[in-house]
Amino acid sequence: MRLSDVRRGRKVASGCTEATGRAGAPFDNAPMPSTRKTHIDALAISLLLACCMFWGFQQVLVKATVAEVAPVFQAFVRFALATVAVAAWCLWRGVSLSGAGEPAGATRAGLLAGALFAGEFACIYLGLQYTTASRLTVFLYASPFWVALLLPRFIPGERLQGWQWLGLAAAFVGVGLALGDGLLGHASTALPQGWLGDLLGLAAGLMWALTTVVIRTTPLARVAPAKQLFYQVAVSTAVLPVLSLGLGEAWVWQFSGFAWGSLLVQALVGAFVSYLAWMWMLAHYPATKISVFVFLTPVFALLFGALWLGEPVTPGLVAALVLVAAGIVLVNRRPAG
Repeated sequence: MRLSDVRRGRKVASGCTEATGRAGAPFDNAPMPSTRKTHIDALAISLLLACCMFWGFQQVLVKATVAEVAPVFQAFVRFALATVAVAAWCLWRGVSLSGAGEPAGATRAGLLAGALFAGEFACIYLGLQYTTASRLTVFLYASPFWVALLLPRFIPGERLQGWQWLGLAAAFVGVGLALGDGLLGHASTALPQGWLGDLLGLAAGLMWALTTVVIRTTPLARVAPAKQLFYQVAVSTAVLPVLSLGLGEAWVWQFSGFAWGSLLVQALVGAFVSYLAWMWMLAHYPATKISVFVFLTPVFALLFGALWLGEPVTPGLVAALVLVAAGIVLVNRRPAG
């Protein structure tokens, strides 16, 4: 995004500039509306809840699959499948996969965003070897803090106000509280290398935030969101196998039905449908207000972890739900008048 666009009062979103917005076809090259909504509505809330619920489930699914498929190799297969799906979508929607016609510098920014995206997921998949899905998720979803700190340096209109910072803090305290027993209690004994997974989760969250900043503040912002996603999954498909081989992972293709199903769900829902929906929302709603909803994902991860992996549900989870809900209300509160 160009700062001159902001000065003219024309916000351009993470997903696109002139790239989205036609009813029924939000991810192609249709012109984007000249104005963006300043507050989230019922449609955005529904999509955000669906995405966060799936992303919470996805962390548990990945961890369950790591027992059968090596972590970085698993991520590679996921994004290879996703690359095919995104490329097919782009061709169907008439989105060019070449760099021709892109703004100057968009290709370099796309490659950078893709490299950060690959690094994020490498950290996630590796981290899940050492810590629980719920613990890693809470560190990963510290990303909105990084976004809120970094993005206003480039886009003044995204700056949070005092009470919004309070809401962001309440949400973060909520997810931290939900994992407090594990972080401070017996988890250090049960998971002696859990700290490594936690650090990898934090690194993944920072790279996620940096990816958002690159998309929002470079010529990549004027590229269709489907093309942005193609950059991310395609670069990941090129980078992750090299990293996997470098780590000495075994490449085994005889997966169980569960593993194949997991990879397909991760690719088609996790790396395709949900990300396109996220980019579309970033194109139409304020990023800082949307980002706070991702604090719900660790709560969903705890719930799915308890149901599937047998992780205990503590009173802290109930308190977390209250704090996260309060944080969302504060961040999305309409200014008086």
